[in-house]
Amino acid sequence: MGEAATDITVDTRDGAVRGTAANGVMAFKGIPYAAPPVGPNRFQPPRPVEPWTGVRDATRFGPTAPKAQYLPPLNALIPDADIPGDDYLNLNVYTPGPGDNLPVMVWIHGGAFLNGSGSSYDGTAFARDGVVCVTLNYRLGADGFLYYPGNANRGLLDQITALEWVRDNIAAFGGDPGQVTAFGESAGAMSVAMLLGMPRAAGLFRRAILQSGAAEHVLSPASAELVKARLVDKLGTDDIAAVPVAGLVAAQQELRAAIAANPDPALWGDAARTMLPFGPVADDGLVPGSSDVDIMIGTNADEFRLYIVPHGLLDAVTGELFTGAVLRAGIDPAEAAVVYQGTPGEKLATMMTDWHFRTPAIRLAQQVKTAYMYEFAWQAPTFDGKLGACHAAEIPFVFDTTHDSSFAGLLGTDLPQHLADTMHQAWVSFATNGNPGWFRYDTGNRSTMRFDIDSEVVLDPHAARRALWDHS
Repeated sequence: MGEAATDITVDTRDGAVRGTAANGVMAFKGIPYAAPPVGPNRFQPPRPVEPWTGVRDATRFGPTAPKAQYLPPLNALIPDADIPGDDYLNLNVYTPGPGDNLPVMVWIHGGAFLNGSGSSYDGTAFARDGVVCVTLNYRLGADGFLYYPGNANRGLLDQITALEWVRDNIAAFGGDPGQVTAFGESAGAMSVAMLLGMPRAAGLFRRAILQSGAAEHVLSPASAELVKARLVDKLGTDDIAAVPVAGLVAAQQELRAAIAANPDPALWGDAARTMLPFGPVADDGLVPGSSDVDIMIGTNADEFRLYIVPHGLLDAVTGELFTGAVLRAGIDPAEAAVVYQGTPGEKLATMMTDWHFRTPAIRLAQQVKTAYMYEFAWQAPTFDGKLGACHAAEIPFVFDTTHDSSFAGLLGTDLPQHLADTMHQAWVSFATNGNPGWFRYDTGNRSTMRFDIDSEVVLDPHAARRALWDHS
């Protein structure tokens, strides 16, 4: 039984905050890092917080960004806290305590730039193991990423503002602002990849960890304008700033469903390939990739199965559907027929995993100066074992929250704790000293840590599949 929580107060740049301390970990929740993005601040870059007097309560999570819930069946499988309120540009800090000059890890959540929140992730285990962990919210959907020339990527600017808050305030919580690791999963990892090349983010983090996301899913300005036109059609007005949040959220969901139903590049541009209506846009302030930040990057062996197995589609995929996907991906059909084996559904899942996740990760690892590669391969027992090592399956292992029921619907309740111990320690080690415990990735050995019941380093895993995409 844990000890009773006690209150603790820390002074930040904007005012004092009161959090809680229990079992050697202090938690401060819902601390604002930017002004509420509403009224005149809506569709604008993040504005400074108004300082406060007295002590601000930071014992409960703050509001989350407006969003719809995941569509069924994922809404029952992926945790996604939803707390209403305008002041949702906030963050949470988990720390062993002030004064220790500890490494810092800043988590950027995933959710296809339409879902997710920082409060869905518990940083307690990182604090327990000597790391200050920060989780944050940022603007989602149109509020964060609808394209306006000269005012793009507001969600990324939110993330940078949160990292600036960390630089200016984290020492008061025991963190070293010169030892920051930015890490994220899915859209969060894509965000980290973007931050690597954004001039304003330079110097805000020393290392980066990218889980199941890289730098290739970026919309061109022309494609972003197509998405905006489709949104205007849905809303019936081009005065998007006047549309209430609930109406905008509903229209965003309709757009995502429309792309999935008809991924026609003539309608959606680049978004037809990513099937993400909103996300980073390649404007002048965004140049993905950098050689100055050490990275750890990886993917899950069966990423795409999350999007077909729970829907009962694995066995419904036809050979024609697989062939069509191969042609859209731009790889050689004859070579693909040799490289991808199994049922049409199994081949499609593997090919889409390579296209959208694994190949972009390899390309980014080859681009930077120092990279460490991993593959998460543990097979979930759920859905009659068909789910495999799907997208998001690594998260409770990374955060060492296998005891939490949040992912029970997706992964079951009997998660191997020794695997969580191994993975969590690798993340802590990389954030602490820049070495997760295996050799760097390079084109000579392609050293990759495969995390499974028995984890091991493998050289150039899935070499034939990698070579196929090298030619694309």
